[in-house]
Amino acid sequence: MRNKKSESSIKKKKEIIIQTLQNFGLQIYDQLWNCEFPWTKMPSRSINNIFYDSNLRQYILGDKAVKRSATNIRHIRPLTQMIWTALFANELSTQKKTSTLRDVFYSAQAYEMSFKDQQESDNIITDLETVIGHSREDFNVFPEERSAIFGDLTIEYTLPGYEGRRLNLTSHPDGMMIGPALTNAEFADCKADKVIAIEKGGLFTRFVEERVHDKFKAILVHTAGQAPRATRDILRRLNQELELPVYIFTDGDPWGMHIAMVIISGSANAAHLRDLNTPDAKWSGVWASDIVEYKLPSDKLTELDIKRLHELRKDPRYRGKLWKKEIKTFLNIKKKAEQEAFSRYGLTYIVDEYLPTKLEAMEE
Repeated sequence: MRNKKSESSIKKKKEIIIQTLQNFGLQIYDQLWNCEFPWTKMPSRSINNIFYDSNLRQYILGDKAVKRSATNIRHIRPLTQMIWTALFANELSTQKKTSTLRDVFYSAQAYEMSFKDQQESDNIITDLETVIGHSREDFNVFPEERSAIFGDLTIEYTLPGYEGRRLNLTSHPDGMMIGPALTNAEFADCKADKVIAIEKGGLFTRFVEERVHDKFKAILVHTAGQAPRATRDILRRLNQELELPVYIFTDGDPWGMHIAMVIISGSANAAHLRDLNTPDAKWSGVWASDIVEYKLPSDKLTELDIKRLHELRKDPRYRGKLWKKEIKTFLNIKKKAEQEAFSRYGLTYIVDEYLPTKLEAMEE
């Protein structure tokens, strides 16, 4: 559990983020005061500057940098948008308020700072992350909630107005949404000894109904497909702070493999950030070899699926023995299966037979 020392470090981090944002503003102010065209420099996020670091076990940015300057007419709009975004992030941080990616897009209009669409707004937020070296969650900008968590874990809120309140995450049968308040909460007490991350909502609900959290002393996390960054942060915290092993269950296809790999090794899109991956998490199925062993109902791989598998073969993150074996098996059988395919043997088969067998094998 977090102690007073870690609480102090969290407060210190918030102060550093505010100071970093304000230093960025002062830099622009000083440039204008000295009759300079404002500019900023940031690490390049281009494909040829993204590398896989085998020591960190995640993607990182290289040494290439780009300069965004008001001397270039094409840079004036995105530079101005980023300066406004930094102002908005500073307001959120100093006032201890939160916002969503969508809300940032609309809030800009109140300042007559327009974005043509949310994609442009999201890209500018990512640029700001790159410039200041902190994630958007650090300055209180979150995506819409869609993931959930359930299990015998008691959290203590740090959100202003709720400080000190405690909640056990078995309180709601649908699981608790992983939003800003939960993401920033302290871990007060935990009775679990593992974490099971689940791609699909249907299986997450089945696991709750079948009391997997009791039978296997597990915290259940619904990733809702590709896990949002807040969910990946929670998974890392559970692993790092509570020393709980993390097991990831996805559909048996190349896209499910990649969902697991992003949790384990991060994504190229977030190569400018650290501490969003859980390197020791394990992809536990559904494997291609499970499709064969359990004779699961399956569909044929599409041309897009096969193309994706060949792409994964070239990705340095998939050089491990298990990954190479399962990619080869997918290409040999040319089949894929969903997590729900185990229901052909009965609604509880996946909990009664598959899950204990798989966990036992993974824990060896």
